[in-house]
Amino acid sequence: MESAVELPAPSAEQAACSEQLAGLLRQAIDTAGGSIPFSQFMDMCLYTPGPGYYSGGQHKFGAGGDFVTAPEISPLFGRCLARPCVAVLETLGGGDILEFGAGSGQLAADLLGELQDMDCLPERYLILERSAELRQRQQETLHGQVPQLAGRVAWIDTLPEPGFRGMVLANEVLDAMAVERFRWHGTAAEQFCVGHGEDGFEWRLQPVADARLAAAIAQLASACELAEGYVSEINMTLQPWLQGVADCVERALLLLIDYGYPRSEYYHPQRGEGTLMCHYRHRAHANPLIFPGLQDLTAHVDFTAVAEAGVAAGLDVCGYTPQSWFLLDCGLDSLLQAAGPTDTAAYLQQAQQAKTLILPGEMGERFKCIGLARGIELSVPGFRMQDQRGRL
Repeated sequence: MESAVELPAPSAEQAACSEQLAGLLRQAIDTAGGSIPFSQFMDMCLYTPGPGYYSGGQHKFGAGGDFVTAPEISPLFGRCLARPCVAVLETLGGGDILEFGAGSGQLAADLLGELQDMDCLPERYLILERSAELRQRQQETLHGQVPQLAGRVAWIDTLPEPGFRGMVLANEVLDAMAVERFRWHGTAAEQFCVGHGEDGFEWRLQPVADARLAAAIAQLASACELAEGYVSEINMTLQPWLQGVADCVERALLLLIDYGYPRSEYYHPQRGEGTLMCHYRHRAHANPLIFPGLQDLTAHVDFTAVAEAGVAAGLDVCGYTPQSWFLLDCGLDSLLQAAGPTDTAAYLQQAQQAKTLILPGEMGERFKCIGLARGIELSVPGFRMQDQRGRL
């Protein structure tokens, strides 16, 4: 697959780091007999300690990085998320917040600051982060912006012990889970694997050897009537991941925010090349086999699969809606109005940020929010204005 986007060359230091990871990938490929599943290639590119994308030191988030997430766009995002957190913490009479993959730490800082203003701080703010480099960045953000609250934050390496009560947040986490890529051929599927040759890494199409994967693809193909030659992805780690989270939860709301579709749209006939995308210095392209460790690899989220995995794990689906409706129901308008009219410059700046978060052509429709709950019955702020669970 060739990239149609002209990409800037990496620096000498970046190229050396990428070559280090490429060596590890070639070694894994040779050990496996000539190819590895794309899911393994993607996981190594993103998470290998040291040269992996999320482990390395290059700037990832914001204007100087490869992409911008909602917390970097505006503090309004985190301030809005405080509303469902307050509803849950008040319902439980206290509790903790657990955030997966906290990125730059900006969401944690904005959220904790708003919760302090609302007099509803969690007992602890836990961050489960695989990257040591990002942990350090998160600590710097929190100590720099909310030093009085940094003592409430703790970084953990594994899921909490069973009995967790509170709020679980995952913003742009599911899209970074390694996926399998497949091509459907009417009665069976081929799996995209990765090998290496004289010109670098290359695709190797092979019959699907894993029975569980083959059955999952066949079920998808039947339900969505996939055409001959249809190419897409499937996330086989979603179910065990959600099961693990559910196993440690006693009473909690899980709020998952990401870009994606319900299954009928994800596997739509017009989306026959899948959703796999790479982000490199604010350029989006479709070649994941170049620049290993220097670019973000992502796939959109099948939110029907998220709902099914949640139910299978014993959780209740309590809401599903586009990000625009979620933020508006969480009081985005009133937060924006509070910035004016005395400070016109601040209002105009935040109004522009709000447009990026909610306009259909920006993040408003591409990003969706889904709520999964256990042991909590409440009308969750964010899902009251426009609940689209019927589309899942």
